[in-house]
Amino acid sequence: MIDHQQPVRASESLQHFLQAPLEKLLQGATRDDPAHAAIRLFHHVAATVPAYRAFLAEHHIEPARLQTPADFGRLPLTTKANYVQRHPLAHLCRGGRMERCDMVSVSSGSTGHPTFWPRFVSDELTIAVRFEQIFHDSFHADQCRTLAIVCFALGTWVGGMFTATCCRYVAAKGYPITVITPGNNRAEIGRVVRELAPEFEQTVLLGYPPFLKDVIDGGIAQGIDWSPLNIKLVTAGEVFSEEWRGLVCQRAGATNPCHDTASLYGTADAGVLGNETPLSIHIRQFLAATPDAARQLFGESRLPTLVQYDPFARYFETQPATDGNRQTLLFTGNNGVPLIRYHIADEGGLIDYPQMLRLLADWGFDPLSAFKNHGARGVRELPFVFVFGRSNFTVSYFGANVYPENISVGLEQPGVREWVTGKFVLQSKEAMHETAHLAIAVELAPGVEADNAKRDLIADSILTHLLRLNSEFANYAPAHYQRPQVTLHTTGDSQWFPVGVKHRYTRR
Repeated sequence: MIDHQQPVRASESLQHFLQAPLEKLLQGATRDDPAHAAIRLFHHVAATVPAYRAFLAEHHIEPARLQTPADFGRLPLTTKANYVQRHPLAHLCRGGRMERCDMVSVSSGSTGHPTFWPRFVSDELTIAVRFEQIFHDSFHADQCRTLAIVCFALGTWVGGMFTATCCRYVAAKGYPITVITPGNNRAEIGRVVRELAPEFEQTVLLGYPPFLKDVIDGGIAQGIDWSPLNIKLVTAGEVFSEEWRGLVCQRAGATNPCHDTASLYGTADAGVLGNETPLSIHIRQFLAATPDAARQLFGESRLPTLVQYDPFARYFETQPATDGNRQTLLFTGNNGVPLIRYHIADEGGLIDYPQMLRLLADWGFDPLSAFKNHGARGVRELPFVFVFGRSNFTVSYFGANVYPENISVGLEQPGVREWVTGKFVLQSKEAMHETAHLAIAVELAPGVEADNAKRDLIADSILTHLLRLNSEFANYAPAHYQRPQVTLHTTGDSQWFPVGVKHRYTRR
């Protein structure tokens, strides 16, 4: 039976997005109290979502008694295990009706069995604001004809279809954007670039960071001159170094990384949670060059993804990690499956806008000075969230946590980066039957042959930057066990770097 409320919901949310300027869509973040907005969402979800009503009853919580931010902060956390996987999918949706959603995506299954996530048009439009923010503030796409090439995998996985849909919504708002979806088909991407990109004033590639690097490197090998195409990059799914950003921009002919790139902090559970801005990138570049400042700011030797977010779209909190030394992130947000205090298990933290400026001022850095001659674009007084990712993607070596981000920097140095794709697999070998060592399998660039000289130079570069960036490793691992044992492998090696699957940087 036709639900006559569906077109009303769709029309109202679509009209609001299409007619409201970006400034208005974001202005709530500086006016109201996002904690009270989260409480209002809580009461709505408690009243309309059967699974959450059962969750509260199980914990003996009466929703009417929750009225203050302090009350909200005492609510039990929801997780994929204790909430999402314990209830029928329909019961996670409003009214217990999955048909009130018109699209279902699948999570990547990085921590277990893939999960289904329904959503409706209104949920996509909330995320489309993040894309509009990038296309407007970073790429100035309101002023020039833009080709958006979606290079995320298509199909049931969330990235490709969701990205294409949001880009189309931004185009429907009047931005001169044209979207095409070759997915992760390198040959088709190359054809699109050669035949369509010259017709536009700029071209945006949207995809997984290592894959976009492969696309750019492969294009160069095939004779594509990227420079005239005014390339921009939107990435998601992985923390990368500023050396990586600079290298890829250089090869793509992009001259202003702060305005030519943007990374999304996203998840299948709730879409895009935050996005890089020109301001956040400028700050991250400073922190990459000032490890002591980064260590003080983030409490870690590694450099996290640093994004800004709208606390009315996604209300973030932090929770101590199980080891007590770190914090993990949780968020509240309205989706096809509304989530209240959802613990996603990403390690990270929150810094509000004034606090960030004060902390940087202590190091003699004014990030706003770089934007004084460029108008207000790229500077919004939104809070920051930093994200390391999940601890199960690290390895422990002599009690020190070694992160893939530490290894990446060594592979992105001049004299090394020309030989490698940037992909590697990190393992800690501390078994009784072999001498303890860090094992790193490195993928060579197409056409590059392995030899002992390359292997040794790569190992030296990794060690130099691992010691510089990871003080825990420098102090915990005995000096004669610090140098990694590097093995070199051809592009697409079936054991280490199989083609067509999401790459994993660590193995246990």
